[in-house]
Amino acid sequence: MSHPLSAPGSASPPPPAPKRIGPAVVIGTTLEWFDFYLYASMAALVFGRVFFPSGDSSLSTLAAFATFAVGFLARPLGGVLFGVLGDRIGRKAVLSLSLLIMGLASGLIGLLPSYDAIGIAAPVLLVILRVLQGFGASAELGSAITVAYEHADDRTRGRYAALPALGAQIGLLAASLAVTAVTSFGDDFLYTWGWRIPFVASFAIVGVGLWIRRAMPETPEFERVTKDARERRTLQLLRDLMKSDWRGLAVVAAVYGGYAAISYTFKTFSLSYLTEFQGVAANVGSFGITLASALAIITVPVIGRLCDRIDVRFAIMGGAGGVILLACPMFWVLDTGRPAYIWALLMLTTGVLAPVLIVAASPFMARQFPTAVRASGLGTGREISGAMAGGFAPIAALAMVTVSPSHATWGVSLLIVAAALLVVLGASFDQRRRVDARSRPLCEGRAESTVGASPMTGAG
Repeated sequence: MSHPLSAPGSASPPPPAPKRIGPAVVIGTTLEWFDFYLYASMAALVFGRVFFPSGDSSLSTLAAFATFAVGFLARPLGGVLFGVLGDRIGRKAVLSLSLLIMGLASGLIGLLPSYDAIGIAAPVLLVILRVLQGFGASAELGSAITVAYEHADDRTRGRYAALPALGAQIGLLAASLAVTAVTSFGDDFLYTWGWRIPFVASFAIVGVGLWIRRAMPETPEFERVTKDARERRTLQLLRDLMKSDWRGLAVVAAVYGGYAAISYTFKTFSLSYLTEFQGVAANVGSFGITLASALAIITVPVIGRLCDRIDVRFAIMGGAGGVILLACPMFWVLDTGRPAYIWALLMLTTGVLAPVLIVAASPFMARQFPTAVRASGLGTGREISGAMAGGFAPIAALAMVTVSPSHATWGVSLLIVAAALLVVLGASFDQRRRVDARSRPLCEGRAESTVGASPMTGAG
């Protein structure tokens, strides 16, 4: 008897070997997020002086952070578009396309002339390339989570869903190593052409990524989705998503929006705060991120295994609780200016707490939707909230500290607490039972229900 989500006469393909999935998800996500984290670091350390020179270094840094936020403005549109494409043409094609767009945009950033060379055209071109970079990045993590989730079963969801997070941490490690290297040779080297080297390397990186992903198989769950479901027009698919899975969209938006605000405040705002307000050398913060990402590479697989043994909601809430406890003490540590203390803090926040949140959130977010709308649901819910929270949380934090006469940080602590509470709120409204209840009648083998069945139904 054919699977109810299969096209007539088709057979369900055997599960692909895990070794073919792991490298494609991990390495591709590594290359994608190397470029993205690299931009975040350079926006905090370099772009203010190179593209937005002014008499006030804080204002220049704010302008650079604004371009970082601009990339997030493109992500909601990209998340919706690539999510719909993922549900129509497949997850594999979308992953390759996103890698190509972001890699080329990042490489071109490294070739941009400075403001001193071509004037206002320099920041204008930077903004355009940043938009393209954000557009490409909008598809990567959600599609990678979908691929990993759909190649796993109930006993391995956690460890498979940890693969995209592992790739992101490896990308962060590579980017932070690159930043540490180029900041270690002095300001003259850094501000002239040293910062360009990692960006130009993206041209080679994107070729490697495409070669790795060419052999990645499509997910078995997607191949069982009916032809009618795949051929829905974009507006029809989105209408179906909003009508039947608006609860899942709200849950994903809350969980990922809170996580993004927390993660980018830890990783980007902290670097700028140390250099602008504490006079700490740039390579101290960047090396701390390097140590944190190295630790995360170890903790991510462990967390993934743990999520196969406990309800991922408990892990999400535990991570959010840890963030709340550190919201105020983190600034006491940063204000000491002592490298060892700063490194320890960044390892705890970026190397442990943030990975707990994203690893546990990955299978949690994926299970909020049935297969036929999983990519579009993840792309829409995650990118809309992530764009607002991840893009604007660091600039909001920097603005609050800048405008305060005493450079007070209590507002940033409140922002972090609010983001953690948003994560807890989202995790409290899990839609898995609702999705399973909609999918169960078909999973019991009612092949005859294929005729006239709603294309929204999918194996969850």
